[in-house]
Amino acid sequence: MGTGAMGTMESPAMIESASIAAAPEAPATPMRADMLDLAFALEGHELPLAHRAALADALQRVLPWLDEGSGVAVHRLNVAAGGGPLALLSGRTRLTLRLPRARVADALALCGTTLEVAGRTLRVGAAQPRELLAFGTLFAHFVAADAEVGEGGEAAAGDEGAFLGAVQQELAALGVSARVICGRHQTLEDGTLGGYGLMLDGLGREDSRRVLERGLGPHRLWGCGVFVPHRSAAAVGQAA
Repeated sequence: MGTGAMGTMESPAMIESASIAAAPEAPATPMRADMLDLAFALEGHELPLAHRAALADALQRVLPWLDEGSGVAVHRLNVAAGGGPLALLSGRTRLTLRLPRARVADALALCGTTLEVAGRTLRVGAAQPRELLAFGTLFAHFVAADAEVGEGGEAAAGDEGAFLGAVQQELAALGVSARVICGRHQTLEDGTLGGYGLMLDGLGREDSRRVLERGLGPHRLWGCGVFVPHRSAAAVGQAA
């Protein structure tokens, strides 16, 4: 365990017994933030497990303004492993974009469209806006570690210390103070992208808002570095 300028960092070994119950938590109340989540109904059956880049490409074909500089993030799809290389969608699966309020009307162009994602078809339905909630504990299933692609296009083994150092730098740039709890190293997109689950605890209301709106790390359109409220540190070790 090390201590950074903006908070305390904890290793995966500490995650199993970590408890958030006693930690201070900001009130879980809606904020009039500059951004919100826009959740679209989604119809489809299955996708390849490695579908994040293909989904981002499909969205950009409908929304040409969507890029890493747009301030938009795409939440990971809630899917179930179907055995082998496939992931299964359910009737509750939503396509959720976190985006500036000024882009909501533009994003509604997705309603009624059909997305071709890695050879599979997804039909996009009606959208529902959701205000961001300022919890004192936020969790991202996967925060990408920059420059982690090794020989042959495969993600490197991962340097947790370097990753946590980069996280602390980003938090400092945002003016955010938090206890940082790091999960195990993971890979996505057929092993080409490496990263970690990450929990931020002890956030104040404004710090929580900054993290929700800005995220951490690269590849936001692939669902990386997108934070949501959470109450349990155990989830930080789960696969993305």
